[in-house]
Amino acid sequence: MKMYKYLTFITVLVLVCNGSADILNFSGGDKSNYTFPKEFFFGVSTAAIQIEGAWNEDGKTESIWDHLIHTNPDFVRDRSNPDVAADSYHLYKRDAEMVHELGVDIYRFSISWPRILPTGLANEVNPLGILYYKNLINELVKYNITPMVTIYHWDLPQKLQDIGGWTNAHIVDYYTDYANVLFANFADKVKYWVTFNEPMQTCLEGYGGTYRAPALDRHGIAEYLCTHNLLKAHASAYHLFDQQYRPTYGGKIGMSLDSNWAEPKANTSKDKAAAELYLQTHVGWYAHPVYSAEGNYPPDLIRLVDEKSRQQNYTRSRLPKFSPEEVVYIRGTADFFGLNHYTTYMLSMADGEVGKIPSHENDIGIVRVQDASWPSMSSSSWLKVVPFGFRRLLRWITKEYNNVPIIVTENGYADFSGVHDDARVSYYSHYLNALLHAIHEDNSSVIGYFAWSLMDNFEWDDGYVSRFGLYLVDFKSPNKTRTAKDSARLYASVVSSRGLPADYDPEDFTAFSAASKLVPTVLPVLPLLPLYRLIL
Repeated sequence: MKMYKYLTFITVLVLVCNGSADILNFSGGDKSNYTFPKEFFFGVSTAAIQIEGAWNEDGKTESIWDHLIHTNPDFVRDRSNPDVAADSYHLYKRDAEMVHELGVDIYRFSISWPRILPTGLANEVNPLGILYYKNLINELVKYNITPMVTIYHWDLPQKLQDIGGWTNAHIVDYYTDYANVLFANFADKVKYWVTFNEPMQTCLEGYGGTYRAPALDRHGIAEYLCTHNLLKAHASAYHLFDQQYRPTYGGKIGMSLDSNWAEPKANTSKDKAAAELYLQTHVGWYAHPVYSAEGNYPPDLIRLVDEKSRQQNYTRSRLPKFSPEEVVYIRGTADFFGLNHYTTYMLSMADGEVGKIPSHENDIGIVRVQDASWPSMSSSSWLKVVPFGFRRLLRWITKEYNNVPIIVTENGYADFSGVHDDARVSYYSHYLNALLHAIHEDNSSVIGYFAWSLMDNFEWDDGYVSRFGLYLVDFKSPNKTRTAKDSARLYASVVSSRGLPADYDPEDFTAFSAASKLVPTVLPVLPLLPLYRLIL
């Protein structure tokens, strides 16, 4: 234990030398007695294609992820697929029970577009798809859990991809029709809606690159077309909900954007400018049109893509333009800012050309790296533990977008498996500590927090190698048995007490390792949660 504290101290010294520590310590805040406000809510998140399985049952058709993996099994690290996954299509009652065991207020799950609309279009609505989600919602309501629905979490019907997907301008109408079916069937009980989950992953890495489905690799062109149509689709769904459903049912609607924190690589004006440019042209690419006072794409993004396009002899900018009417139509179309955050990068300006030409990376011209001294025992090499980045990002969003209510819709840690998940326990403890400091000391406008994920799932190109769950899933068992991990007990304790364990040590990244092994593997009922705090 002393050795870990010594290493943490050395890490802090390194960060100070790199200009990364200023008034915040490495963990994102000193030890305190802060608690989460009474009105603050907690939740857990999942995504349909990652947990449901039943990929071709009861009328569901192929999604772009089904198609990609079935035609290219080498895309996945362990050559697995989500055909069955955690089998939540058949085990949704156990899922709702797990959410109840955690004691959280809200369960965020996504709805599968091809399960609801097998053709991708609203001319054919699948009644069995509607029934499945109604059953899930009713099961949640039975436990007094509020449902939050993500309308689109990456699983576009392949039938729509065949005609251009998100680069087809008509997708705006197709998506709006799909959203209308969901509102009409579920708005009476669903009180939070997320139009899109991590649209940058869809457009930048799925259309511009090959890291996500549909893996088009049309870099420099497709990511901008995808984004343009997606933002218009978001606004269209918002206005539909606001005008036709909110007056009757109430509820709130927003979108979930992913963002790392951008830390200057060195304490220089050039690297500070690079870090700010990264934020403006990545999370701001999607946030600025919706959440800023002026709307439209960030000025830096417009300037850079326009100039690069001119230099590359294009007849017009590769970045499509919103009309003045479209700027107004999109601006302000969210009741909250959903944030998915996991880690931090260090930024500097590129010395010459960077990335493929043309591409978003080349257009922006910055380089991101991570400090090798940042802690990580994750199954995902990119997932470094940098709690101060979480705190700084929340402060940046609050200031940049005029105190917009922020809901952290995803935050979590990946390991290789196991019930005694010490690293995840430590990760959540440090990031929740940073969140408490962000709320109480920085006045960051955060109103809710969701852990990713409720259970182990199909983790995209990592397959079943990387595990993010609070519950362990035995994918080899007939019933896909779910077992609470130590991190589930920690999270349930935080939710119950609205604070961190009394002996939490912000300087110790293994503070819970020994204590977590003392806790039985069966999740205690809520009245026993204070006992767990005493053990810790």
